[in-house]
Formats: sequence, C-alpha cells, structure tokens
Amino acid sequence: MSNSEASVNFSQQIAHHLPFLRRYARALTGSQSSGDAFATATLEAILEDRASYASCASPRVALFRAFRLVWQSAGAPDADAGDAPISRSLETAAQDHMRLLTPDTRQALLLNSIEGFTPEEIGQIMDISAAGAKDLIDGARREIEQSMAGDVLVIEDEAIIAMDLHSIVTSIGHNVTGIGRTRDAAIELGLKKIPDLILADIQLADNSSGIDAVNALLEQIGQIPVIFITAFPERLLTGDKPEPAFVIAKPYTEDQVRSAVGQAMFFSSTETLKTA
Repeated sequence: MSNSEASVNFSQQIAHHLPFLRRYARALTGSQSSGDAFATATLEAILEDRASYASCASPRVALFRAFRLVWQSAGAPDADAGDAPISRSLETAAQDHMRLLTPDTRQALLLNSIEGFTPEEIGQIMDISAAGAKDLIDGARREIEQSMAGDVLVIEDEAIIAMDLHSIVTSIGHNVTGIGRTRDAAIELGLKKIPDLILADIQLADNSSGIDAVNALLEQIGQIPVIFITAFPERLLTGDKPEPAFVIAKPYTEDQVRSAVGQAMFFSSTETLKTA
C-alpha cells in the first residue's frame, strides 16, 4: 500500500469512529463542549503518533485508548462549572450519579453500556484485565440501579404480583404512581401522572391488552422505557410497537426485576447520548 493510500485509509478509520468517540466523550464529561475538546485533543495526539494507532489490531480500541490517555493526562475532569446543564431531568440525574462513580468505573460503564465494548476490549483500552473491567462494570451497574429514582406505573391484574412488584420497585428507591388492572385504568393512571417507566403485563383482568394500554400511553405521552413482565413473551415477537428492550418471563426473580428497572431507567436517561 502506498503512503497516499495508507493516509486515506487512516483518515477513513478516524472519520468512521469519530462520532462515537464524541458521544462517549460527552457522556464521560457531561458536556458537549468539554467532550469535543478532548476528542479534538485525541485526534491531535494520534496525528503526532500514527504508528501507535495503526499498530493496534482494532482501530476503534486504539482510538478510545488514545482518548483515555489524553483525558487522564488532564486529570480526568468532569464538565466545567460554566457548561449549560443537559435539559432532560433523568439525564441530568444520570450525569450527577455518574460523577459520584470513580473515573475508572465511569469509563468502564460507558464503554460497555453506551459504546458496546466487551470486557476484553475495555481491558485493552484501560490497561486492566478483562476480569477487572467486568468488576468495574458490575459495580457501576449496582450503583446506578440503586441511585436512579423515578416514577413507575405498574400494569398488572393479579393482586399478589402487583403487590410484589410494588415492593420491589419501592425497595430500590422508585415511586409507584399507580397499579392499573385493565387497559382503561392503566391509561387513566398514566395520563394522570406521567411515569418515567412502565412495568406491564400482557393479559389483563377484563381480557384487555397490556400491549394496547402501553401503545395508547406512548402515543400520548411520548417514548418512555417499558418492561414487559409476562407469562406470554411470545406475544411480543410480532414486530408491532412498542419494541421492548426488556422482557421478563413469569415466574420472575426479584433480581431480574431490580436489574431491569435500574438499567432501563439509566439507559433511558442517556438515550439522547446514543442519538446525538
């Protein structure tokens, strides 16, 4: 390959991964301006030492590794005090809780949950073992699950299950806005107080549909995360809206519900980071 061809290939690699680096930088620093500044500094560092970047088996890993070195050399700062706050309330809460985590834990969580790196790849980026990276991710998720509080609407017709879900949700700091046993009751409750998350069964008391209730609510209040807890998970495999990220089959475990609720809250709060 000629020098000119290598230069073009290098530029194409950078261009392909740069939007994702900017997304990660914004999530890590909590600020678009700070994130972009560190992304720019990373590009400058790579241009000064292309050999190190090109020698890595994965250009994407090399790019994020270079960013980590630049960010660490600056003291791993958060957003500047003068930066404009992020507008969404849940996203603001997410950033506040992220800052309470150690720098290494924040990086590992975001590299995994937002950018999709494996523990092995995170280990390469952070100069730690894959097992160490997994420990950081697990610890961060536990912290986030316990700290991201919000309003939850439960759509469930079986009283014992509804009470159990209410107990689990409130035990991790969330507020249950109501329990809807039918489609119409669920819609009324959801419109009375808009929730941050919906936990929904499919088959309701009057043979109405929890899916219909969720669809009707999302049409009126906008997109919020939904977790379906059902004995009929196959009914969700139709391609119809909503396409849930979380489906828990009955009988469920408390750990399943706690983990799904915590992660759904957090991922929803950072959704604008994924699409920005």
